[in-house]
Amino acid sequence: MAKYRLLRERLLAEGTLEARHVARSEPAPLEWLAAVHDEGYLERVLDGALAEAEQRRIGMPWSPGLVARARAAAYGTAMAARAALRHGIAGNLAGGTHHAYRDRGEGYCLFNDHAVAIALLRAEGAALRPFVADLDVHQGNGTAAIFAGDETVFTFSVHGERNYPALKERGSFDLELPDGTGDDAYLAALERHLPRALDLHEPDLVFYQAGVDALASDRFGRLGLSHHGLRARDERVFRWCAERALPVVVTMGGGYARPIEATVEAHANVWRAARAALAARAGAA
Repeated sequence: MAKYRLLRERLLAEGTLEARHVARSEPAPLEWLAAVHDEGYLERVLDGALAEAEQRRIGMPWSPGLVARARAAAYGTAMAARAALRHGIAGNLAGGTHHAYRDRGEGYCLFNDHAVAIALLRAEGAALRPFVADLDVHQGNGTAAIFAGDETVFTFSVHGERNYPALKERGSFDLELPDGTGDDAYLAALERHLPRALDLHEPDLVFYQAGVDALASDRFGRLGLSHHGLRARDERVFRWCAERALPVVVTMGGGYARPIEATVEAHANVWRAARAALAARAGAA
């Protein structure tokens, strides 16, 4: 999608990101993917043998490029997680493929990058109580299903009640919002529930799925947030994590507003808030 390129160009041009802090992703090693995804599913993806029904569920036809992008997204999120543990905040300028299950892809997602990163860090003994704060307007159904019954991983999701997926999975905490929910109601709900969930779980790492498809102008979002409301959301998430000395991994998630400039601006605000939060952490150290 063009938004990824446009976002990177904007953040570099305005100085929110510096070129020395941006690394090109690589294909995630197969053993990383195999730690999360079923062997048969992986083989079908890599061999181009997905059935037509599987490709329809994913929403895109199979291609080598599709697989390459999915592997790169998983690698990028895993590397960002390692960097967050060192520096406090890091992120992937893509990623957030939260609809992918162990045995199938859905909703434009082939591999679940959060799950891949969590499995890698666990194997390294680096993060044993991760917390996924998924504020994409669509529930992270794949992530919730992968970690169902695993009390060491907390899956927190605030999403549209009537949005995809029609049948939601049960996560650790799910809040479904009605169509048209605006800034005040959204932020009040987030303030009521997210800090409490963080305190309940006592995580050692937070994955922030910072989708911007809650924008009122989003084609698929159904909610009614403004750019100001989304920026306030991002600032709150980073502040609550900083207050608890929690490292944060940022993934991009969804955003489908038109013109594309509105989507890029909303995504850029996430990274502006992240940079400000990182500077505040450094100043407080």
